[in-house]
Amino acid sequence: MSRRVSLPAADELFRPTAPHRPGEAPAPEPPTESAVRAVPDEPEETEESEETESATRGRSARKPSGRVRHDEKMTVYVTSDELLDLEHARLSLRRTHGLAVDRGRLVREAIALVLADFEANGDDSVLVRRLTQE
Repeated sequence: MSRRVSLPAADELFRPTAPHRPGEAPAPEPPTESAVRAVPDEPEETEESEETESATRGRSARKPSGRVRHDEKMTVYVTSDELLDLEHARLSLRRTHGLAVDRGRLVREAIALVLADFEANGDDSVLVRRLTQE
């Protein structure tokens, strides 16, 4: 006989216990495993509208992914001064503009800006100028 205690799963703990009454809104369905963890910042677009929009604006209109579940991971090493600058920027955005963003989102926004500038300006982009200064 096993000495382990069997505990209920989270879906059993948080399931609705009262039956649905007429005239009331039904209880929301629990999210599926494939559901996105965070709420996106902008309304979702269909594939057709994305294709049309990107064809109209060109490839330089790059957008960051925002607050969605990310499947890929990349590790970037920064100095303590760079990390401190990133934190100062994050806190300044919160204090001055009321924008509560995490460091990952801030980095994704910066990457989108730099890549859009590179696609639009090529050799004259900020990225090329800074990388050739080293």
